[in-house]
Amino acid sequence: EGPRHGYDIMQALSDRTGGTYTPSAGTVYPRLAKLEEEGLVTKTVDGRKTIYEITDAGRAEVASRAGDLRSIEEGLADSVRLIADEVRGSVREAMKSLRADLAAASRAERQDRSEQVRDVTDDLRSISREQLHRAEVAISEFRAQVRTDLRTHVAKGGTLTASVVDELATGLDEVTRAITRSLRG
Repeated sequence: EGPRHGYDIMQALSDRTGGTYTPSAGTVYPRLAKLEEEGLVTKTVDGRKTIYEITDAGRAEVASRAGDLRSIEEGLADSVRLIADEVRGSVREAMKSLRADLAAASRAERQDRSEQVRDVTDDLRSISREQLHRAEVAISEFRAQVRTDLRTHVAKGGTLTASVVDELATGLDEVTRAITRSLRG
């Protein structure tokens, strides 16, 4: 990569780890000073910014540690796969639960239709409000759990891949369509 100033380096590290690790200036600048002392980077002052650039010796050092970097990246990939499996399982369970709740609500609605019109209207409103509350709680719990799992994974150095997010989005789209069909139903 090309020359960068310290803040750019901090952002690049954060981006490279998917936001799981964002180094502070107190971490980056002393490390850059040490790398400069070791001849692995050069420093150029450009106005108010200090620009750092890797040297040939620095590139050689990175190349010599390629195996270490691969191991770290493989570990991140394994972590992402584990989280993806957990997310898929959570989405499947949430979808099953949601379908069961919708089926139960549908059964309750059919039973209530046999009562008097006013009682039916009152009961349906009450049941609908109760089911709406249950649905909102289920959605909130699902969102909180998935969000916590994803953030924890990323905070522990895991990588969140596009395929995991795509699978989550696809699962949620399927549930949305199922709910819409049931509501029209």
